Amino acid sequence: MVEIVQKLRSEKLEDFQSAIKSEIEKIGIAKKVKPNSRIAIAVGSRGIAHIAQCVSTVVEELKKYGASPFIVPAMGSHGGATPEGQVEVLRSLGVTEEVVKAPIVSSLEVEEIGRLPDNYPVYVSRNALNSDGIVLVNRVKPHTDFKDKIESGLMKIAVVGLGKQKGAETLHSYGVEGYHKYLPIVAKYIIEKLPVLFGLAIVEDAYHEISVVKAIPAKKIEEEERRLLEEAKRLMPKIPFKDIDVLIIDQVGKDISGAGIDPNVTGRFVIPSERPIDSPNIKMIVALDLTEKTEGHAAGIGFADLTTRRL
Repeated sequence: MVEIVQKLRSEKLEDFQSAIKSEIEKIGIAKKVKPNSRIAIAVGSRGIAHIAQCVSTVVEELKKYGASPFIVPAMGSHGGATPEGQVEVLRSLGVTEEVVKAPIVSSLEVEEIGRLPDNYPVYVSRNALNSDGIVLVNRVKPHTDFKDKIESGLMKIAVVGLGKQKGAETLHSYGVEGYHKYLPIVAKYIIEKLPVLFGLAIVEDAYHEISVVKAIPAKKIEEEERRLLEEAKRLMPKIPFKDIDVLIIDQVGKDISGAGIDPNVTGRFVIPSERPIDSPNIKMIVALDLTEKTEGHAAGIGFADLTTRRL
């Protein structure tokens, strides 16, 4: 056995808060925000690097233009699909009213804002719908279930996050077709129908540090998200071997990946047809333990072939 060291890409953006302010100013939001307008900021359940500081910076900027921002938990059915549970999820990420200096308005109530030509119902959070403007905040990254030009990012948080449990259920009920066909169509429908001001896209490097922040006007979200997804894929950590007999994973956890063990790294996808051709060929995966932050949540253990009694 020979020890090796893998040097991953580190492209950390040191002053990301100043960069966020600059990005928001650059797209001319001051002209679109009226005094005392209620702006809903959609914040999801993922452990994005420095998410509380990112959100508080957006709040600060909107207040500077005279708006009254508030936070809407945008996370489908996470947090037990209860208003209290979703507030708790945000708290676990460091996003509290005290930290971001804005109220958190949590509800699972949605309204159907229309239907696609093939009768697909589009649901949106009532709190977001009744606001004067909406800001989407999310990380753009490769999804753990499927591969396409739009995966996990601003468009997904619009559909699954603002759709709450009802919207998430609807999309997921279509299986793979839901991801490939309906996710981008429904997202565009929501962005066109609702007063979306902009999206704040965040891209992380291989060390889970912020590498890129981009404020994107509503009309350019799809175009820019496609480009940022390619950047996120470039920055992702990879296993530097194609053929592996045994991969031993020290820790599994929801804080590492929504899938517990990230298929984008191991190549083990729930839907085999979604597996990228450049994924490593691993004969056996061994998982040893859980991270502390996952708090006992062992989603993804099924990706492993062998595990420990402890796990």
